[in-house]
Amino acid sequence: MKKLSIITINYNNCDGLKKTIESVINQTYSGYEYIIIDGGSTDGSVEIIKEYSDKIDYWVSEPDKGIFNAMNKGILKATGEYYNFMNSGDCFHANDVIEKIISELDKDIVVGKYIYGNLSYTWGRTSDSISMLDFVKGGISHQSSFIKKTLFENNLYDENLKIASDWKFYIDVLIFKNCTYKNIDVIVADFDATGISSVASKLNEMERTKILKEFLPERIYTDYVRLAKADSPLLELIPFFNKTNGFQKLIFNVVTILIKTRALFLKIILFLKKVKKR
Repeated sequence: MKKLSIITINYNNCDGLKKTIESVINQTYSGYEYIIIDGGSTDGSVEIIKEYSDKIDYWVSEPDKGIFNAMNKGILKATGEYYNFMNSGDCFHANDVIEKIISELDKDIVVGKYIYGNLSYTWGRTSDSISMLDFVKGGISHQSSFIKKTLFENNLYDENLKIASDWKFYIDVLIFKNCTYKNIDVIVADFDATGISSVASKLNEMERTKILKEFLPERIYTDYVRLAKADSPLLELIPFFNKTNGFQKLIFNVVTILIKTRALFLKIILFLKKVKKR
């Protein structure tokens, strides 16, 4: 059994597909299998697949029921110990990515960094731990993830979702099934910012809300949504504040005075402007 299965799904994105295929087959590490699931493209994608067919272990071109139906097809054909989903348009950041990460594959999910669109800096997690709140605030990109085969046994992607099914999968296995997780400091992928998950933000938000309400009781869901809006380094001081009630009151009073002072200052400015007009 090969250590790694790389799965690419595609539909009428021949230029993106060619870029993705070349980023895979040019890897310096060769101990992987490559699977392409095409949704019955009519734009020349099939011709590109045939051009590289000697480098592809399995491919099919037929109508599917969407992104996650196609990804599930790839999962059912894969035989590696770990799976990576590098869909058309996305590509490995460098030719030695797999060579760099292959020795790191010792947890259920191993996650690296990625470049988003034309931005020059990296995205991805910085912490070695992960919690439910991390998912409420963000998520993990499947392009930079390596997922152990066993996690997909009797647990495929939810095909009723159009965009956020991978997000749901991560929450299920990492939070509720407590699988192991590892964060690595390797730039794995260049993420195509024109994909459906990038442009359909409203649908993504709707599906994420649906997923959270499915996983969480209403009162817990309400707390998480409220906490997700808080984003300040001062949050790290909450345990200290909880032990210093007097200090909190002092801070509250100072802030209240500053707010009232600002309001008074604005009133004075408005009054002076009126006087000047006269």
